[in-house]
Amino acid sequence: MSVKSVLHLNFRGEARAALEFYRSVFGGDLAVVTYKDTGYVQNPADADLVTWGQVLAAGGFHVMAYDVPSAMPFERGENSFFLSVRGADAAEITAYWERLTEGAAVVQPLGPSPWAPLYGMLKDRFGVVWVLDVADASSVKR
Repeated sequence: MSVKSVLHLNFRGEARAALEFYRSVFGGDLAVVTYKDTGYVQNPADADLVTWGQVLAAGGFHVMAYDVPSAMPFERGENSFFLSVRGADAAEITAYWERLTEGAAVVQPLGPSPWAPLYGMLKDRFGVVWVLDVADASSVKR
């Protein structure tokens, strides 16, 4: 079993452009999933925005990003990242989740989502927002 932590950047309508730029700098593969792809469109204006994206380069560079939906507050430069912990083992991710929730505010309870078999988000007692999920490579569109 192993997990990987990855910086997850938050944008408002700029995630795709940012990821394309980072790919031009570091190389690698770009993957993007839109709100429309997941079927999770609360506002039609958000349908083509990035709900999950990443650049993963052979040399080790890895960054993830998404566009904060219009229904959520967002100010550029504030709340600009999450720390993402991904793994393949649901029991391992669940154990990390249970320990991180001590004194935390749960934003999204750990459970199945349209883009991952297991996904959850919380803000820990230090104010850091964590996203934990079980990676499902079959759901990634390139």
